[in-house]
Amino acid sequence: MTPVGPATMPRRGPLVQFARAQPLGVVALLVILAMAFAGIFAELVAPLDPLDIDFAAMLGAPSATHWAGTDAFGRDILSRLIYGARTALSIGFLSSMVGCTLGAAIGVASAYFGGRIDDVIQRITDILLSFPIVVLALVVVAMLGRKLVLGIDLNLIVAIAIPIVPKVIRVVRAAALTVREMPYVDAARAGGFSHARIIFRHMAPNVAAPYLIMLTAYIAQAILLEASLSFLGLGVAEPTPSWGLMLAGNASDFYREAPWMILFPGFAISLAVFAFNLFGDSLRDWLDPKLRT
Repeated sequence: MTPVGPATMPRRGPLVQFARAQPLGVVALLVILAMAFAGIFAELVAPLDPLDIDFAAMLGAPSATHWAGTDAFGRDILSRLIYGARTALSIGFLSSMVGCTLGAAIGVASAYFGGRIDDVIQRITDILLSFPIVVLALVVVAMLGRKLVLGIDLNLIVAIAIPIVPKVIRVVRAAALTVREMPYVDAARAGGFSHARIIFRHMAPNVAAPYLIMLTAYIAQAILLEASLSFLGLGVAEPTPSWGLMLAGNASDFYREAPWMILFPGFAISLAVFAFNLFGDSLRDWLDPKLRT
C-alpha cells in the first residue's frame, strides 16, 4: 500500500480553500446568492404581484397573508422587496462592471504610457475625486435623464458608474506601475508588440486581483447609490419596485402607524451592502498573499 504523503494528497479546489480560510466570506456569499436567486426567479418566489393595488389592505401590518405588511396602496411589501432585489442587483452589478472595467483599462494605460499622458489622466482623476460621489451621480443623472432598454435605465447605470471610475483608476494604476517594470513587459516591447497587446495581454491580467476585489466591493456602493437616487426621485421610477423608492414618498408619511414600510426596505439595503462589503473584504484577504496566515 502506497503511503499518502503531502505530495500525493489531492489538492483542494479554490472554493474549498476559500471556505476554509474565510468562513464569514462564505456566509456573505450565500446571502448574495440567495438575493440573486430571489431576484432572478422573482415571478416564482414572490407570493403576490408587486403592482397589485388593494385599498382594502392599505397599511396592513405583517400577517399570514402579507408577511412584511402592505404599503399605502395595499401592495405587498415582501413581493416588492423580492422584485426590488432584481432591480438593485442588476443595476449594482452592471454599474460596478462598467465603472471598474473602464477604470482598470484607463489605470493600466496611464501606468504604461507614463509621462504627459499619465499626468493628464491623473489630474482629471483628481478633479472627479474632488466631488462627493452622490453629488457627481446626481449631476450626471440630471443631465442624461432616463433611457429605458429592456426595463433597465442605461443612463442611471452610467451615472452610477462614472463616480466609480476615478477610484478604480488610482488603485489599478498603483498596481500596474509595479507590473510595468517587470522583465516580460520589457521583452514584449523589444519584441515589437503593439501597445494594446502589451496593456491587455501582459499587464491587465496581472492586476486582476485588485480588479475583482473592487468589482465586488463597488457593487455594494452602487446599490446604495441607486437607492439614494431613487429616494431623491432621480433613480428608478414608479411603478418599478426599488428598495430606495420604497423608502421615499408615502413611507415617510406613515412611519408611525406603519413602520414596516421603512424597516423592511432599510433592512434589505443594509443586508445587501453588508454582504457585499464582507465578501469583498474576505476576497481581498484571500487573494492578497501578504494577508494570508
